[in-house]
Amino acid sequence: MPLGSDRRIRRLADRQVTDRAALYALLDEELVGHLAVTIARESASAAPIVVPMGYARVGDQVLLHGSTGGGFALRAASARSTVAFAVTALDGLVYARSLFDSSMNYRSAVVHGVLEPVPDDEADAALLALSERLMPGRPAEVRATVRKETAATRVLRLALDDVVMKARSGGPSEASGDGEDPTVWAGVVPLRRAFGAPVPSVLTPAGTPLPDSVLALATGSSRSETIEAVKGGA
Repeated sequence: MPLGSDRRIRRLADRQVTDRAALYALLDEELVGHLAVTIARESASAAPIVVPMGYARVGDQVLLHGSTGGGFALRAASARSTVAFAVTALDGLVYARSLFDSSMNYRSAVVHGVLEPVPDDEADAALLALSERLMPGRPAEVRATVRKETAATRVLRLALDDVVMKARSGGPSEASGDGEDPTVWAGVVPLRRAFGAPVPSVLTPAGTPLPDSVLALATGSSRSETIEAVKGGA
């Protein structure tokens, strides 16, 4: 199903992406987006605010969370204000034979809509989905969330109904006989994200084994997979 939006990219329109599967891939790969809202103030004119936030995609919605004690996101939801939520993946730097023609390979999406509070009877499942998205497997390794913590957290959702996505891939723009010096190197330097070695907290006893959720991030495999790999190489 294509992206449902009447918005059109005017500059470099050929880079607009309308494939919903490509949107899902971007949202599922990244961990942080930027939420933009306009907040009305009693003593001044409305002011724009942009804040980075962790998120999770569940079906055709993006889940966000904040404190019930306040926050611009909750105020925007209460006011039924239109917000924008942007997610960007930088895939590489494109080195052309001039600075003017140099570029980036990227995928970006901006979602427009109204934040909707998740009903109380769905809040626990929504918070679990957020946690599983950001730290897969961790909820099963720690204590359950207590009522006080749930009451202090509000989950919001933003429908993926009005989305515009843009992407660039490939090498630099070049052509034989374009007047540039071909002996000057041109190409792409790919960019990839990798998790580093886990660092225990100061109160974690020495020798405490890493949980599966951390091993999966640090090594790209679970403990059972690591054990099987060791057995296989024995």
